[in-house]
Amino acid sequence: MPLLRSWVDSANRADCDFPLNNLPCGVFSVEGEEPRCGIAIGDFVLDVAGLEEAGLLALDGGPLLDVPFWNEAMEAGPAVWAALRARLQDLLAEGAAEREAVEPFLVPRAAATLHMPFLVAEYTDFYAGRNHAFNVGSMFRGPENALPPNWLHIPIGYNGRASSVVVSGTPVRRPWGQVKGPDQPMPAFQPSRRFDLELEMGAVVGRASEGMVSVAEADEMIFGYVLLNDWSARDIQAWEYQPLGPFQAKATATTISPWIVMRAALEPFRVSTPPREVPLLPHLQEPGPMLYDIALEVGLTPEGGAETVIARTNYREMYYSAAQQLAHHTTSGCPMNVGDLLGSGTISGPTKESRGSLLELSWGGKEPIAIEGGTRSFLEDGDTLTLRGHAQGEGYRIGFGNCSGRVIPAHENPLGAGR
Repeated sequence: MPLLRSWVDSANRADCDFPLNNLPCGVFSVEGEEPRCGIAIGDFVLDVAGLEEAGLLALDGGPLLDVPFWNEAMEAGPAVWAALRARLQDLLAEGAAEREAVEPFLVPRAAATLHMPFLVAEYTDFYAGRNHAFNVGSMFRGPENALPPNWLHIPIGYNGRASSVVVSGTPVRRPWGQVKGPDQPMPAFQPSRRFDLELEMGAVVGRASEGMVSVAEADEMIFGYVLLNDWSARDIQAWEYQPLGPFQAKATATTISPWIVMRAALEPFRVSTPPREVPLLPHLQEPGPMLYDIALEVGLTPEGGAETVIARTNYREMYYSAAQQLAHHTTSGCPMNVGDLLGSGTISGPTKESRGSLLELSWGGKEPIAIEGGTRSFLEDGDTLTLRGHAQGEGYRIGFGNCSGRVIPAHENPLGAGR
């Protein structure tokens, strides 16, 4: 598909994240006004809540955009998603007859504050990238036992904390927790010293379910995708994770990008999951390509310093797609809700430069990586992490906007030293 040209000139640049082909969904505010629904187009935010109020959007079951989140529009279903997207493309297309009526609803993105784009109902994080799972397993169990016995059969996941999901730009405070070194007789309660990132994609569920769904049905349930950084305290995790897996180590924060890129915008970039080393059972087999070709990178900026891009990889490296993860989630009869968020798991490629966490990049801290002005094994206070991603089209790109967070120091221990 070529670039769809818009009368918003900045949307026609080849390096613009938000062309007419994209139209991602977010929530924004300007000084002195309440947050409202918008979509990104070029260097602007289009106030779609205002368009709906003005009668320029006629959506079945409306009004749907008169609240500062996209859940009601998602709940309206795929036919409404498609109608909204088609109507917005008509209004913004080069030569559109209604340009004069739409122009007053454009707000420069530079003047807008971005907020959480949807209300997170539940959050599940998966461990579904083969390269990441093999690297981490090799560090702790050796390459011969790197993957758990079930890993090639099901997408492993755990239920996380919806309450700790935050939008890009929110500071992330270094967590406290119990840490026990191999030579220590007792654990200590202290701030994490091995604080890390995880480069992921997040799938946003737009349709509820009851009972099991197929992989094809699961794919249709996904409204769109966000970039996602699942912050991880590796030293806390090492002590707590057996036998039930991560808990407090993953409860500090999960940062998402402020724009939900609708699944329809990513259709031209579908790719297949990798060949299976072990055949999947029928309920997890895919009827067609379910992953996407999305280039990803991570930038690390120390306080007062310059950014270093520490990793580059691609979403196509995942072993399990979001549709497979969602279908697997329902096999127990677990109901899925509008606004559920599924983290893909860390997306690492086959080379050192494509590893999606500092745990892998520094190989457990044994091989610090070089950044501008120093080195890093794990995150230090004042570091800012920025995730970026885009799918590359013919003369255009489908971008997600930045997914950023700055590490701030841990609180003073309110319980007193040593307790």
